[in-house]
Amino acid sequence: MNRSFIFDMFILCGLLCLALPFTGTAQSSLDRISAVERSDGKGYVIRYHLDEMVDSFRVNQPSSDMIQMMLYSGELDTAGMRLPPVSDTFPALDVHKTDLGVGVNIHLGENSFFKTSVYPDQNRRHLLLALERTDLDEIRQITDGVEPIVWNIDKTRDAQIPDESIAEENTDNSFLGLRTSDRFRTIVLDAGHGGKDPGTSNRRMGINEKDVVLAVTLKVGEYIKEYMPNVNVLYTRTDDTFVPLPERGLVATRNKADLFVSIHANAAPNAPSAHGTETFFLGLARSESALEVMKRENSVVEFENGGGGLNLSEEELLIYELTNSGNMAISERIATMIEDQFKYRASRRSRGVKQAGLEALWHASTPAVLVELGFLSNTSEARYLTSEYGQAILASAIFRAIRDFKDEFDRSLQNGDTQETTSRASNE
Repeated sequence: MNRSFIFDMFILCGLLCLALPFTGTAQSSLDRISAVERSDGKGYVIRYHLDEMVDSFRVNQPSSDMIQMMLYSGELDTAGMRLPPVSDTFPALDVHKTDLGVGVNIHLGENSFFKTSVYPDQNRRHLLLALERTDLDEIRQITDGVEPIVWNIDKTRDAQIPDESIAEENTDNSFLGLRTSDRFRTIVLDAGHGGKDPGTSNRRMGINEKDVVLAVTLKVGEYIKEYMPNVNVLYTRTDDTFVPLPERGLVATRNKADLFVSIHANAAPNAPSAHGTETFFLGLARSESALEVMKRENSVVEFENGGGGLNLSEEELLIYELTNSGNMAISERIATMIEDQFKYRASRRSRGVKQAGLEALWHASTPAVLVELGFLSNTSEARYLTSEYGQAILASAIFRAIRDFKDEFDRSLQNGDTQETTSRASNE
């Protein structure tokens, strides 16, 4: 055979091998996300430090205070990934692993309005998200009608809809036997305020607490109905209706509910930077901030006919603590689970679990908690609380805690941990 022909074939085979895609098992990785100011002073550059270019990407801007970016790569490793430090411009950055790749939520600070463009850098591996400063009017045009991406955390569920994998198997269930019911059957959801009582507000942004908490409460109920179909959901209100404080907890008492959850939003007019969630159960206010929440939430009586609501004295609350230890233990457990969900799954700042003499909880002769979703007096947090995305995330966190508590309750029954101990004590 002609040597020249053999040589030519050898070269051709080599070129073909180079052209074939690499089929090895090496996994691409996202080692770091950094944020630096642009050299032209017009904004920032978010850099995704990749060891090789992803298959594709997508940028989504559903609101003025959030930019979402999806990196499509089925085998993108984020173990040990470093994130940019928290700043006024970028108060939070959330990363979501999905079955399609990695999703990133970039939360923007107050009055930080940016339009975006994306391009690979010179090494053709890193992705650069350029943020250029603009004004609110242009951002409104950009975000008008844009729906937020709902990140899939597995192939069947998204980040706003609960997955079944997070319930703790080795949780201390010893207190669960204090309940006299053999099933977890009924939940009462209470959207705070309503009607002539707007609750707290952010007047500059035109936001009232009653509207925010109703939207979140209804979403919690929808999740329960869909994913816990054997649980009966009752509401104290489903529209803009005023419900007196005593009547709210009595809905739970009259219906022999297993749990009462009252949902509210916070405010600190003299501390506009205050932010974060907190969850209360009934008892003595043991901190100044808890005392302030108690005063504000109990002040609803001024809207009620005749006024003069229940004035819970320290003696009455001490008696309640002594005679309702079962309900209090369960309430504290549920409150802790809600705050854990806010902190670890919803990436919100948790201000912790607290006690206070809240009248809305006093009339519920059942485990009861009052949730403060965040501060409407904080402009950035107010935008989050009024966004469809933020409300869905917060509602999902509350739902997950309820679901996980029910799982604990059911396991305690299966393990034979129930006791014949009466824990219901009517406060009517």
